[in-house]
Amino acid sequence: MELFNNKLDLFVTVVVSVYVCGLLYWLMKNANELYYCLGKKNLPPGDMGWPLIGNTLSFSRAFKSANPETFLNNLVSRYGRTGIYKTHLLGKPLIIISLPELNKAVLTDDKNFALAYPSLPAIVGKRSLATIHGTEHKRLRRLTTAPINGNEALSMYVELIEDVVMASFDEWASMNKPIELLVELKRATFKIVTYIFFGGRGYSNLAPLTQLFSDLAGGIFTRPINLPGFAYNKALKARRRMVEIVNGAIEERKIENKSGVDFSKEKKSMLDLLLEVEDEDGEKMDNITIIDLLGSLVFGGHESTAVSTMWLLIYLHDNPQILQKVKEEQEHIISNRPSTQKGLTMAEIKQMSYTAKVIQEALRMANIGVGAFRDAKADVEINGYTIPKGWKVLLMFRGIHLDPEIFPNPKTFDPSRWDNKNIKAGAYTPFGLGSRICPGNELAKLEAFIFLHCFLLHYKLERINPKCEVVSFPIPLPKDNFLVKLTKVSS
Repeated sequence: MELFNNKLDLFVTVVVSVYVCGLLYWLMKNANELYYCLGKKNLPPGDMGWPLIGNTLSFSRAFKSANPETFLNNLVSRYGRTGIYKTHLLGKPLIIISLPELNKAVLTDDKNFALAYPSLPAIVGKRSLATIHGTEHKRLRRLTTAPINGNEALSMYVELIEDVVMASFDEWASMNKPIELLVELKRATFKIVTYIFFGGRGYSNLAPLTQLFSDLAGGIFTRPINLPGFAYNKALKARRRMVEIVNGAIEERKIENKSGVDFSKEKKSMLDLLLEVEDEDGEKMDNITIIDLLGSLVFGGHESTAVSTMWLLIYLHDNPQILQKVKEEQEHIISNRPSTQKGLTMAEIKQMSYTAKVIQEALRMANIGVGAFRDAKADVEINGYTIPKGWKVLLMFRGIHLDPEIFPNPKTFDPSRWDNKNIKAGAYTPFGLGSRICPGNELAKLEAFIFLHCFLLHYKLERINPKCEVVSFPIPLPKDNFLVKLTKVSS
C-alpha cells in the first residue's frame, strides 16, 4: 500500500509539475498578448512574441539570412494574406503593413500617423526633416528641396556630377588593383552632395563626416542603450562630432560673408540660402537647425545613393544582355550629339527611356532599407482592423516590392516589367510616398543616370567575389563591399 501511495504521489507530482510548467510557458508566451492586446478590439492577426524581446530575434535572424522576406512570409502563411499583422519588435508593439493600398493609406495620412524611427531624433537631430512635423516641416521642406529638385535646379548640377563621376572612375581605374567599390562610391556621392549643400569648398572641410555617417547609420535601428560598446552610444558620439564639424563650417561661412570676400562666381549653396532665410518675425535660422537640416540631407543623400548605384552595377554585371541594351542607348545618345557639345545635358537624360526602367527595376529589387516607420497618433480603422494609438507601424516596402502577386517572378531583374504603366498606387515606394517622400529623390535618380552613362561608355569591371554573401540589415550589402577590378576601355 505504501508503495502504491508513493507511486501515486510521484504521479501527482509529475502531473502538477507538467501542468505548472505548461501554465508558465503559456503565460510567458502570451504575456505580451495579454499586456498589449487585452481589451482592444479588431486587432490584426499576428504573434506578439516573448516578453520584452517580442519577435526581435526571429526578425534579426531573417534579415541576417539570404532571404529576409521569410519573416513576413511566415506571418502570411500563418494568418493569411491580410496585408496587416500585429507583432512586437525593438521593444514596442508594432503593426506590419504589406499591401499596396494599405501602404498608400498610411503614408498619405499625416493626420493619424507621424514619422517615427527608433532612436532617430537623438541621432539626426530634433530639427531635421525626418523629425519635425506639421507646418514647420512643410516650410523647411520647401526651403531645402527647391534647390535640389525640379528640372531647372537639377539641370545646373549635371555638369558638376559628370565631372565628379568621371574623375572618380579615372582614379579608380588607375589604381590597377581591386577596390571596394561601395566605399569609393560613397566618397564620390559625398563630394556631390557637399558641393550642392555647402559649396565648392564643402568637401575639403567636411571630409571627416564620411566615417561619422557610418557610425550614425549603425545606431538608427538599434535599441537606445547608451553604454560603451553599443551602436547607439557610438552613434551619439558621432552626432556630437558631426555637430562640431558642421558648426565650424557654418561659422566660417558667416565670417566670409561679413568680410566681403567675393564668391560671386560660385553658385549659391544651400547653406548660403539658409543663412539668408528669415522667419515671419525677421529672425535668422539658428545654427542647430541648419546643422540638423543639412546634416540629415547629406547623411541620407550620399549613403543611399551610393548603395543604390552599387546594386545597379551589380544587377547589370549579372545580366550582360540588359547591360548591352543600356550601353547601346547611351551610345545612341552620344552619336546624335553636336560636335561642339562637351558633356551630358538634361535633355539627353530625358531620352534615356530604357535606362530609366533599369534604374526603376534596380530600386525595386535592392530595397535600400527595411521600409518606413510611423507612430499611430489615434486609433485608426484600416481594412477592417484597428491600429491602436501609440503603436508603431512598419510599412514593409521590401515585402511589397517582392510580392509575386504584384510583381511576377519578383527576384528576376526584368526592366521590361515597367513597360506596364498600370502599377497599383502604393506598390512601388523606394523613396516613400506623401509629404514624407525622400526630399532628394530626383537628385538621387539623376546621379544614377550619370554614373551609368559614364561607366558604360568608358569602363568595365570584373567582380572579384561574384558569389559574395549579402547582409540584409539595416541595408542590403555584399560583405566585401562589392570588390571589383575597374578598367578603362575608351578615352
